[in-house]
Amino acid sequence: MNLQFRTDVTAGDVSLVGYIVRSTGNFSESEIEIAMELVQERLDKGPESGYHFVFAELDGRLVSYTCFGPVPATKSSFDLYWIATLKEMHGRGVGRAVQAEAERIIASMGGTHVWIETSSRDDYKLTREFYIRTGARIAAILEDFYSIGDSKYIFVKKL
Repeated sequence: MNLQFRTDVTAGDVSLVGYIVRSTGNFSESEIEIAMELVQERLDKGPESGYHFVFAELDGRLVSYTCFGPVPATKSSFDLYWIATLKEMHGRGVGRAVQAEAERIIASMGGTHVWIETSSRDDYKLTREFYIRTGARIAAILEDFYSIGDSKYIFVKKL
């Protein structure tokens, strides 16, 4: 697979990110809107927004992306806000490649740790397993964080 990465954000990425996030079937409409708003904020404010992106294209088609940024008031910690891959591309190593590219960029920016949050819901089981396979470890579990019975898993990966 010949993925092409880019970090520049274009106006068309707003709707494409919405399409990718929606395709996963994991996110609510309000969460999809948030993912799209972060792209728009980067377009509006540039790097000062604090949001950085890696977009992965296959044959000119956007198939995956990640959004990350430095954690305010830390020296070298970064949050991985979003990583999503078109549902039809799951299991092909696309997400792993996008995450690796983001981690390469984070390290070049002086980052030493990547923090990742996700849900404990059953439909996020594969997501949690993905983070573990990519070298992250569970740093904490905040019980009933999102709602009763839906805890927050916090992962960390040292670069």
